[in-house]
Amino acid sequence: MSAPGSAVPACVEHQLELPRSAPPVLSMGAWFKNTVCLAQGRQAWVSHTVGDLFQAEACLAHEATARELLQALEAMGGKPVAIAHDLHPDLHSTRFAVQLATELGIESIGVQHHHAHIAAVAAEHGLSGPVLGLSLDGVGLGTDGQAWGGELLSVDGAHFERLGHLRPLALPGGDRAARDPWRMAAAALFDLGRGDEIATRFADQPGAEIIAAMLAKGLNSPRTSSMGRVFDAAAGLLGICPQMEFEAQAAIALEQNAAAYIETHGWPAPLEGGWHIDANGQLDLLHLLGALSSEPDTGYGAALFHATLVAALLQWVMRAAEATGIERLACGGGCFFNKLLRAALVEKIPATGLELLLPRRLLPGDTAISLGQAWVAIHVLEK
Repeated sequence: MSAPGSAVPACVEHQLELPRSAPPVLSMGAWFKNTVCLAQGRQAWVSHTVGDLFQAEACLAHEATARELLQALEAMGGKPVAIAHDLHPDLHSTRFAVQLATELGIESIGVQHHHAHIAAVAAEHGLSGPVLGLSLDGVGLGTDGQAWGGELLSVDGAHFERLGHLRPLALPGGDRAARDPWRMAAAALFDLGRGDEIATRFADQPGAEIIAAMLAKGLNSPRTSSMGRVFDAAAGLLGICPQMEFEAQAAIALEQNAAAYIETHGWPAPLEGGWHIDANGQLDLLHLLGALSSEPDTGYGAALFHATLVAALLQWVMRAAEATGIERLACGGGCFFNKLLRAALVEKIPATGLELLLPRRLLPGDTAISLGQAWVAIHVLEK
């Protein structure tokens, strides 16, 4: 059977050439900014974004898109040999993937979220060999059942190893903390041993005393290694965007404040001792967050956060490169929408001797997840 050719379904936004021929695989994406991907032969078709799958209309569009791609494949005389999906069992995309696989009598393959982010970059660059992966985003379910989001991985096709992760922060109030940066700031203060400051520092926020008590008792405060939540904590500590009205508002505001400062004053030096990497590869940015808590200049504080983060990431990655011998670094996840972070890595990574791989045609966020899932599944099927 030939690869997808000229009869491209209307739902397809991107056609990408794969480095080698692949069996037909349908992959279902994740939750936010969901896309569906059909990989077959030497091509991959990635759909337009159907939306966020907590919305009924987006779920219906997701199902319709998957079936449209299936119909296109059937018109060419084939059907998928497997359907790939996120590890999270409660996502609509996962449930529909399992349903569809059962309906078709084929295998369903779960792919960890951050593995998929890095695999998407590898697929775009036509790579099958090992890469280091810096996967930084808001959240994705880890293989340990915890909320991941600041991950340093070794990725080789169907396999990945978690080489390191960010020091986890509490999410006081669970998912609500992802919408209220002041809560992430409170979590950072608590871990700094300054929980008694929360109620007065955030007295203008409803429930500040309750949040302080929740953190003290460990109630409804699951921990996450998310880099997105570290950006939120930094913004909350600097008094930038204590509550968000749209996704990533705090991170965007933090970047804008930093960019304005850097444009006038240049990059500040990284905070000395602003981070620590332990023997298990855990990157701890708590000292940096502590310094931001007493910084009156929001522009300087935001720039200091970015400068120190870049320096910390470079050291983190170089330690992993020396330990593994891997000389290519792929970066994926929503945090790489940050232009300051991307530009700094593009400038500084070459001096380390590593080859930097960034998304090219696809975006760094979750719209690329379906491609990464397909690329992992293809390698699983080849085993």
